[in-house]
Amino acid sequence: MKALKYIAKIQTDFPTKFGIPRQSGLVNTKGTIVFEPEYRKEEALKGLEEYSHLWLIWQFSAAVRDGWSPTVRPPKLGGNKRIGVFATRSPFRPNAIGLSCVKLESVQHEDGFGDVLIVSGADLMDGTPIYDIKPYLPYADAHPEALGGFAPSPKETIEVKSPPELLQKLPEGQREALLGVLAQDPRPQYQNDPERVYGMSFGGWDVKFRVKDGVLTVLSLAETEHQ
Repeated sequence: MKALKYIAKIQTDFPTKFGIPRQSGLVNTKGTIVFEPEYRKEEALKGLEEYSHLWLIWQFSAAVRDGWSPTVRPPKLGGNKRIGVFATRSPFRPNAIGLSCVKLESVQHEDGFGDVLIVSGADLMDGTPIYDIKPYLPYADAHPEALGGFAPSPKETIEVKSPPELLQKLPEGQREALLGVLAQDPRPQYQNDPERVYGMSFGGWDVKFRVKDGVLTVLSLAETEHQ
């Protein structure tokens, strides 16, 4: 059997797993898909701009491990109830493969990288390897009558408060994306300590926040040391 080769990697504002939206399309997060040199073929993208959305098949590169378990503990169920791995989207699978639907914003040429794809709604960590890209077909891929199992709807968003001077440090697009990410409540769903300070990295910034009485308050926003 021919071994899988990744064809591209995606650039996003998430250098670590913490804070990444739990599903694609929940937040208007931007990403840039850069093809590996072998696959930087203009003709391979011919016709792609006629589609509005794409399927990305990718690797949970930060969750690759030897062995697997037939059951996992989904955070949505509080992290203390086991359910079959194939009834979840857990990254801890026999093969660490992920599937995301993203919006194609544009195809643009970048010197040194050829044609790249600008997408939104990505739920991938920066540098995630992508194995394949396929067009989303509304007539075949959309099923409004489908059942959602133990996750029939997204978690309700929470209120986000921040001193205006903190958010003004960010460009408008990045600011809106960060607010969307925070509104999803990035904390593990089984943690609810109102005094705990959480930290996440986003687009070159270290973000500190606390959640109390259903309100997330941004405490600080500082550039990461390597910037």
